[in-house]
Amino acid sequence: MTDDAVRAVAALDDELRRRMFAFIRQSPAPVTRDEAARSVGISRKLAAFHLDKLVEVGLLRATYAQPDGIRRVGRAPKLYQPTDLHVQVSIPPREHGLLAEILLEAVRHQRPEESGPQAAVRVAADRGHALGKAEHDRLKPGRLGTERALTYIAHVLEEHGFEPARVEPTRLRLDNCPFHPLAAKDPDLVCGINHAFLAAYCEGLRATTVQATLAPRPGACCVELSSRSS
Repeated sequence: MTDDAVRAVAALDDELRRRMFAFIRQSPAPVTRDEAARSVGISRKLAAFHLDKLVEVGLLRATYAQPDGIRRVGRAPKLYQPTDLHVQVSIPPREHGLLAEILLEAVRHQRPEESGPQAAVRVAADRGHALGKAEHDRLKPGRLGTERALTYIAHVLEEHGFEPARVEPTRLRLDNCPFHPLAAKDPDLVCGINHAFLAAYCEGLRATTVQATLAPRPGACCVELSSRSS
């Protein structure tokens, strides 16, 4: 869960903001402060306060323009409309979108000699390798020993909801499966995708001393990362 998502959800804790936000999302055109105020029965000044809070957290976008396109003397009214921000809060974190993208790409680009699961594992590895390579290109870390590699890996996997735990200097356990509960419905497929994604991520990062192994635990991720020599 990102800080932006937390702030957005916190802003909607207020009932007036939730109602105005719903009104603006359902409106076919940008909404003025006066229109938003009337939708919930409050003053224009109070509505402006709440609307600007929603702009601040990225849920709304504010512009200045005449709603009917007619130029008038004086300052144009402020208009509000929804942004493209998608907020989904899950505790523990889930990455169903990533899994869906992998499966969709596998269906679209399945090779003649491949089964569906084989295509999904291949696509997952491609995704993981690309993510690892991008991180390596960004960090330019030089030669990576196991401990330093696991530090970099843990940071990225934390962002993706794996909840990494450093149980030993050279062993990283992942306490959350971001693909649960789908993994429980087809563990062979989903765990295979997960393993391929994480193993290829390490390769893309050039963390050559780190291996991803299947180590299923109830309620946790099926993959563990450790030194190849351990």
